[in-house]
Amino acid sequence: MRQCWTIPTLPLAVYREVVAHLRQVEGVAAGLLPQTAPNFDPKLSQVGGLWLELPDNAPADQQNRLNAILQYYGDRAQQSWQPLEAQN
Repeated sequence: MRQCWTIPTLPLAVYREVVAHLRQVEGVAAGLLPQTAPNFDPKLSQVGGLWLELPDNAPADQQNRLNAILQYYGDRAQQSWQPLEAQN
């Protein structure tokens, strides 16, 4: 199952840190999405968001760990993660 999330103003370095932490959860793949804004805006992140994949039969504790990681970084940024349509 692929999920895509964004905090539009989150810096690239923080996105990289989030992805590194998500990848530490067993069976999870994660990466960055390209920025798709038509014009450069210095207030926006250099990336469009992140994607993560986990098995369809992933145990609840695995999903809870992913949610905890995203919640931690959302709290640090004082913003909520916004879901994006899954991109392949």
